Amino acid sequence: MINVIASIRVKEGRRAEFLDIFKANIANVLQEKGCLEYVPTIDVPTGLSPQALNEHVVTIIEKWQSLEDLRAHLAAPHMLAYRTAVKDIVADVSLKVLAAAE
Repeated sequence: MINVIASIRVKEGRRAEFLDIFKANIANVLQEKGCLEYVPTIDVPTGLSPQALNEHVVTIIEKWQSLEDLRAHLAAPHMLAYRTAVKDIVADVSLKVLAAAE
């Protein structure tokens, strides 16, 4: 299994707009082969000292059966349309692709 943590920094004041576009695509992604989880999340203030809050970041938590499934996801037509729809909203993207340590 592959875990993905995608951090998407959106332009100031555009998080709600980004989330609307993102959420409209979730059903398409969940139907893809190998998709086990695909959830947008935002920071929750907790008062915990090591936590770094950023109201401009949406973190996507994903789980895929395989790296091949993830690669197919990134090339899917609905993902190309999504990236076009958010290109003027997104300031930066970072991606972590992880597997369980054994």
